[in-house]
Amino acid sequence: MAARSQYEELARQLSAIGAVKRGLARILPAECPAGSAAVLALLSRHGEMRISSLAELLDVDMSVTSRHVAHVAEHGWIERSPDPADKRSRILRLTPAGEDVLSDLNCRSTEMFAHHLQDWSDEEVGQLNTLLARLRDSFSCRGSGGCAPGRHSGDCRTRPADSDDGSYTRTPV
Repeated sequence: MAARSQYEELARQLSAIGAVKRGLARILPAECPAGSAAVLALLSRHGEMRISSLAELLDVDMSVTSRHVAHVAEHGWIERSPDPADKRSRILRLTPAGEDVLSDLNCRSTEMFAHHLQDWSDEEVGQLNTLLARLRDSFSCRGSGGCAPGRHSGDCRTRPADSDDGSYTRTPV
């Protein structure tokens, strides 16, 4: 286990990550705020899903998720169709226009990182990616089906997003 001072420094460094997040927010087009970008990214990564599953993945209240979904639907970036299993629910699906917007967002963020990290080696960027993924995994195991701290096996991520047992792990955007 690391020394307490290492965890204190980690807390300071993660607090400073706000500057990186603000930089990412600045490159987003005005018509696609961060919440909308997150919806598009999650639908691209996980495929079609119900809004309840999306809210779980976003780790936000259903009312917030509904506003994000309404925004991207108004722009034609997703479509909402009846769920064949439950006609009261809707299935959200990325449209070709949404894929185009997401592609543009990915290009913008890639260019931003390439610009700001141009003096980093491929190995250093790879190490950062590996460590950030490990940090995310260490925090992702919650609920009764979660892994023990420091012993993430990945099994906690195999549950479907609309699992009713409450043990599904939210995946950070």
